[in-house]
Amino acid sequence: MPRVYVAMSADLVHPGHMKIIQVARELGTVTVGLLTDAAIASYKRLPFLSYEQRRAVVQEIRGVEKVVPQSTLDYVPNLQRLKPDFVVHGDDWRQGVQRDARSRVIETLAQWGGQLIEPPYTEGISSTKLNRGLREIGTTPDIRRAQLRRLLDAKPLVRVLEAHNGLTALIGETAAVVDDGVPRQFDALWLSSLTDSAAKGRPDTGYVDLTSRTATLHDILEATTKPILFDGDNGGLIEHFPMTVKTLERLGISAIIIEDKIGLKRNSLLGSDVHQVQDTPENFAAKIAAGRDARVTEDFLVIARIESLVLGRGVDDAIGRARAYLEAGADALMIHARDPDPAQVFQFCEAYRALGHRVPLVLVPTAYNQVTEDELVAAGADIVIYANHLLRSAYPAMMEAARSILTNGRALEADRHCMPISEIVNLIPGVAPPR
Repeated sequence: MPRVYVAMSADLVHPGHMKIIQVARELGTVTVGLLTDAAIASYKRLPFLSYEQRRAVVQEIRGVEKVVPQSTLDYVPNLQRLKPDFVVHGDDWRQGVQRDARSRVIETLAQWGGQLIEPPYTEGISSTKLNRGLREIGTTPDIRRAQLRRLLDAKPLVRVLEAHNGLTALIGETAAVVDDGVPRQFDALWLSSLTDSAAKGRPDTGYVDLTSRTATLHDILEATTKPILFDGDNGGLIEHFPMTVKTLERLGISAIIIEDKIGLKRNSLLGSDVHQVQDTPENFAAKIAAGRDARVTEDFLVIARIESLVLGRGVDDAIGRARAYLEAGADALMIHARDPDPAQVFQFCEAYRALGHRVPLVLVPTAYNQVTEDELVAAGADIVIYANHLLRSAYPAMMEAARSILTNGRALEADRHCMPISEIVNLIPGVAPPR
């Protein structure tokens, strides 16, 4: 029988998928090229179901002879290997991000006389729309917690945005741009101790305790579905840290990042301008191990933050600590820096690549913000955190609005700093209109 190839994401199987497979089944023996998590994440959000879960579903659809992975949006590698007589795809890909992939399919099929069949797109339904509906319903702690590891497996760089309340978290959840036809968005959220404290009008000295910070987490959890990384300062006493891990893991948080300092918390970007004390590698390694031993699942990450560059101790000290923290079982490492010149960060990255054992690397380019994401990836970054930008951008706008009202004795001139009332009323999804 003729061989038919159908590529799909199949995150949530719907009548559109079934129609495509029915057309393919009438043409011959059907092989489904199921897009991997990495292939899907290259042009839209990580799928709701993992590759193995999606494969198990598609394999059971009547008429599907075989399921094979398609690891990129480019069909050509699979087509060259399978040499199908037909490729079946809905006609919706003539425009948008898959337009070039379609052209390559046609060119490749022509090499052996294959044909592209394009049934009309099934209007009114798509995995993207179904996923949007699911996000409005919400998620579960287990599903959310596991997303960070899946993202690290699927994407060359996980992009993380700071959030300090439900509204800023909603921005991180929904903000998106289209760059050359490819949507770009944030993959995860970062609850910074700096911005969480500042939003509460409190100093960034560890004054805001875990109970209060957990209240902020609840607001963020209610408004979003993306994975959350938690700024744990230095993790507190080693006897207390396991309880913090258990609390965060139970809530569905994906990771805690703790820094190798002791004593009163002072913001790292102050560097040696204030008194800061770095913990010994041995003590901090023991804290990492205690946190790992306390967790229930492998989905929760304990990430070690190295402060050597901030405190002027150099790359060699940072690498020595990296070795110790890796031996203690750190799931990822973060190297922090306050110098606008990223030279030391890149030196660390180069030395880190030479280590025999490597876990994901986190970079926070607050000080060296001229460096692009492509450059960070080339240096070896797996996660980039934009750690305080929503709070820092909101404060000047609010101050300008307040000053305008005081200056003019009315609110008219302040309107240029404000979004329309209609937009803020409709900003939060899920509120049913009055009947």
